[in-house]
Amino acid sequence: MGFVGHPPILCHHEGMDLTPDILQRIESDTIAYYEARAAQFWQGTRDHDVSQNIRALLSHIQGMAPFEILDLGCGPGRDLKTFTLLGHRATGLEGTPSFAAMAREHSGCEVLEQSFLALDLPAARFDGIFANASLFHVPSQALPQVLTHLHAALRPGGVLFSSNPRGQGEEGWQAGRYGAYHELAGWRAFMIGAGFVELTHYYRPEGLPRDQQPWLASVWRKPVA
Repeated sequence: MGFVGHPPILCHHEGMDLTPDILQRIESDTIAYYEARAAQFWQGTRDHDVSQNIRALLSHIQGMAPFEILDLGCGPGRDLKTFTLLGHRATGLEGTPSFAAMAREHSGCEVLEQSFLALDLPAARFDGIFANASLFHVPSQALPQVLTHLHAALRPGGVLFSSNPRGQGEEGWQAGRYGAYHELAGWRAFMIGAGFVELTHYYRPEGLPRDQQPWLASVWRKPVA
């Protein structure tokens, strides 16, 4: 899954209690949005350069390569293939059926067909998790649970990279997709609350004024003990 362009002004759900049925509907409708536009999305994103983000993840993983990488919300498999070509063992996770099939064909990697709200990951399996333009689809209310699952799936000392379109805490629907748009302090609170330690953060695209950098990227470590 992913996002192209600047986040819209959306309704705030701060303090709002979303029922399990509403959370499920948010996820299923967002997946349906991408399922209906899978080929169009692949054509529009297959040439995006996210090499800065891939380097940010890999440069902070300790130990000897090759690394076990989980590409969370891998979409049609662009970055799965890149990790594989770099010599790493990459596994995808994708909730959109067409994307999962595309990713398997494009990358040759294993792709787990799971939704973010129903993760079933092996414990302490991965050296790194690459969440590029994916976690912002998780409603804030459900984010602590999702991050706890990801923390458990990392090996001690493992690294999680995230890149999300930034905002001021607004969340809601935009043309069929649900998104939550965090500023740094809010995102930091979620990550620290899930047990991660911050390594670095930056804004994208590089070299532009901050008001022209809609993406917040950050790198986090699971403590060894």
